[in-house]
Amino acid sequence: MINEKELVEIAKDYGTPCYVFDLASLRTRVEKMRKIADGKYHLCYSIKANPFLIPLMSELADHLEVCSPGELSICEHLHVPGKKILYSGVNKTPIDIQEAMTYGADIFTAESLKHMREISAEAVRENKMIPVLLRLNAGSQFGMSKQDLLYIIDHPQEFPHTEIEGIHYFAGTQRRKTAKQLKELDLLKDLYHEIETEHGLKLKKLEYGPGLCVSMFDKEDYSDTLRPMKDIHEELCSIADTADLTIEMGRFFATYCGTYISKVMDLKENEGVNYCIIDGGINHINYYGSMMGMNRPVLQHIKTSKDTEEKKWCICGSLCSTNDVEVRVFDAKGLAVNDLIAFNNIGAYSITEGIYLFLSRTMPKVLLRNAEDDYTVARDFTESSVLNTPEIVVK
Repeated sequence: MINEKELVEIAKDYGTPCYVFDLASLRTRVEKMRKIADGKYHLCYSIKANPFLIPLMSELADHLEVCSPGELSICEHLHVPGKKILYSGVNKTPIDIQEAMTYGADIFTAESLKHMREISAEAVRENKMIPVLLRLNAGSQFGMSKQDLLYIIDHPQEFPHTEIEGIHYFAGTQRRKTAKQLKELDLLKDLYHEIETEHGLKLKKLEYGPGLCVSMFDKEDYSDTLRPMKDIHEELCSIADTADLTIEMGRFFATYCGTYISKVMDLKENEGVNYCIIDGGINHINYYGSMMGMNRPVLQHIKTSKDTEEKKWCICGSLCSTNDVEVRVFDAKGLAVNDLIAFNNIGAYSITEGIYLFLSRTMPKVLLRNAEDDYTVARDFTESSVLNTPEIVVK
């Protein structure tokens, strides 16, 4: 967590609202995860969680999961080696597949029979042998049925220039009970055995998204944020004896490296409710479960006045929407206009899931914190109004 003095300096030097992503703390976390894995399995970073971390995570992770043409374009711009890229995504067109092949993506996922046929057709056209992971459905719109998966395995002649390397499996995120992951790993182990003994193919690889839980809110346990990975490590090692295992995550890597700094712009009271308006909003701040469960993020209040009167505040953003409530009840002493409120544990998804185009407000600045007093501006304040302006004027 960035200390209050540094938060004040950041706001003074760079303005608000802004995201600060602490690369040093991220590096430390990944190194600790590497130590837990102990070389038994690999780490893959899902870049949809936060693309601004790609340069560092390209160095630290074994693979980057890329799920769209836009994400591939970002990787190309940042010169991410093709051998680092797992090209995934539920909607791949032949053009998308061709571009990823041309770039040299290391491995592809197939989410359906249609995907598999299109990957094969492009591989034939490019005269390349393409390694593929078959994504197994886990009860959602993602992936293919076991029946379709086995059909592909049993009919390799229908999919020339492809090599089935293994299975891709992901069931969900923020899963607090590790019993679910342990059950899935047993299921996958049995499936690999079935495919080898009954279908004559020994799969080499397994890409598994465990959906490990992270703490984000003020009353949660932060005593050991790596505990969920430790709890399933033994079972991960067991299945790694079956196939070359990679665990794929985004939130579990990135959550704790992020802070969002906002400024108090207005204070008012109505019918016993004190309202605090900040210069950000739900277009920038998106905690998984915050609205549904009315949970409170871990906040830092940086005062500008000597007032010590304690009040309960409802923190709201700058959007013209009754949904723009960041914190329903916040106890603060001497809250004043121009105070800063920092939202912690915001390193994953807020940067990509915010409704940035709503109300055409300015998008936040993005800072990468290399060390104290050492920052890189990864994105300056950006006007979303440009994207909302019609190119044709109606006469």
